[in-house]
Amino acid sequence: MKQITTHENQLEYLKKIEGQVRGIQRMIEDKRYCVDILTQIQSIIGALYRVENEIFRKHTEGCVVNALKGRSEKEKQEKIDEIIGLISKFRRGT
Repeated sequence: MKQITTHENQLEYLKKIEGQVRGIQRMIEDKRYCVDILTQIQSIIGALYRVENEIFRKHTEGCVVNALKGRSEKEKQEKIDEIIGLISKFRRGT
């Protein structure tokens, strides 16, 4: 049985991030100081990491926990492999 995990509460944060990206575009058009632009970029990166962490947490608490409580050893192993793959991918930054 698949559990549907929703992430609609993250949409509000993503819309804010979208606005921040548009702000950076305006900063570049206005030829703003490089350090100010870089500071805003770091702010966006931090916000994206927070969204990523929340989605990862919900996936782990929902989808993964449900699979581990289930009877299918194959599904359990698939979820474990999936999480290990994600962690490895996150560490590499790719």
